[in-house]
Amino acid sequence: MVEARWHDALIARSDDTVVVERNHYFPADAVDAALLRPSDTTSICPWKGVAHYHSVVVDGVENKDAAWYYPDPKPEAAEIKDRIAFWKGVTVG
Repeated sequence: MVEARWHDALIARSDDTVVVERNHYFPADAVDAALLRPSDTTSICPWKGVAHYHSVVVDGVENKDAAWYYPDPKPEAAEIKDRIAFWKGVTVG
């Protein structure tokens, strides 16, 4: 079972993650959506497509753009569609 935690809060937990470039992508339904806030930030990966971000908020503390996802990944990255990954101090393991 893989978990994502930040500030002692459990953000995600699943035994069905997809690992791409050493990042665990959790199924969206395994993530506590109450801890995510939408962000206007996007970035482009040449082979995965356009990433969109969420900030993680725990006890009123925001970790800006700490979660990302690809709503419409390129065919080479189709396995991460509807999945969310974390960084910026979020512990995954």
